[in-house]
Amino acid sequence: MTMNLIKLCVGAESVEDLEGWIAQRAAAAKKAGRTYEQYHTTRQMPRARDEILDGGSLYWVVKGMIACRQVIADLDPVTDEEGIPRCRIVLAQPVIRVLPRPRGPFQGWRYLKPADAPPDLDAKGKGDAPSPEMARQLSELGLL
Repeated sequence: MTMNLIKLCVGAESVEDLEGWIAQRAAAAKKAGRTYEQYHTTRQMPRARDEILDGGSLYWVVKGMIACRQVIADLDPVTDEEGIPRCRIVLAQPVIRVLPRPRGPFQGWRYLKPADAPPDLDAKGKGDAPSPEMARQLSELGLL
């Protein structure tokens, strides 16, 4: 059974901000003659590694809302400069927008079952979804 991860996107103000950061990193790698590989390094290797690599995604929480996801291409064990084992979550492109859903703060990553994951929006980020701010307001009113 496929499993997803969910993580706070610290520092990003919006999905556009995240996409801009990715584009800047990709452009810098291209200019340096390197192939760009987007990844996020975390402390722990998920125990459900096989389930995650069976089509799982990393859902990003931006400003208190689950806002987008990226398919997880790989989970690589790595060792940092201090010799501490880490997990590199390798992410595929593109960033896929999802129906915004409120999510409170937490540390690290958490598992997110497919049944609990918000649905994808269309390629333009449009559809029957409210804006992130409207989704936040609807959530506060108990309507979302």
